[in-house]
Amino acid sequence: MDKVSYALGMSIGRQLQQMNAAEVNVDDFAQAIKDVFASKTSLTDSEAQQVVQDFFQRKAEEQAGAAKAEGEAFLAENAKKEGVVSLPSGLQYQVLREGDGRKPAATDQVECHYEGTLINGQVFDSSYQRGQTATFGLNQVIAGWTEGLQLMQEGAKYRFFIPYHLAYGERGAGQSIPPFATLIFDVELVKVK
Repeated sequence: MDKVSYALGMSIGRQLQQMNAAEVNVDDFAQAIKDVFASKTSLTDSEAQQVVQDFFQRKAEEQAGAAKAEGEAFLAENAKKEGVVSLPSGLQYQVLREGDGRKPAATDQVECHYEGTLINGQVFDSSYQRGQTATFGLNQVIAGWTEGLQLMQEGAKYRFFIPYHLAYGERGAGQSIPPFATLIFDVELVKVK
């Protein structure tokens, strides 16, 4: 049973690590387990649930605030770079290659090749890696894409620097795009459908 007990402790410890609860006081944690087995906890179940909920809410707010500030600082510095154009909406772009074809309207279908990264360089989506272009309506994507792609002509390749409010906002998207994330996209406009 010693190995089983240790293995259960490892499992719970890893879960706590994944939940970003690294500052948990291990002694208090172990005492709570002992108290549960002795049926003499110092908190009710609802009190304990509220304490944990408050903790993770506070952690989420801290991380969101840091991500928002990091994105704003990145965009402020990026705006000073040669070739970067800042629009009133907050969208920034850089022309990597001009095109000479049609320009899309906000309701057009477009075929694109693209790669999206976080400001730390981590790729979260790439049609290049899939080896296949993507087709979608400009009114069905994030606001930064809707605005930015209308600046392009077929054959063009732009780099978009998209603030969180023109991307996935305060919630993020899935596991790969955190809340308040500023995103960078290299986008080739292959064809206006």
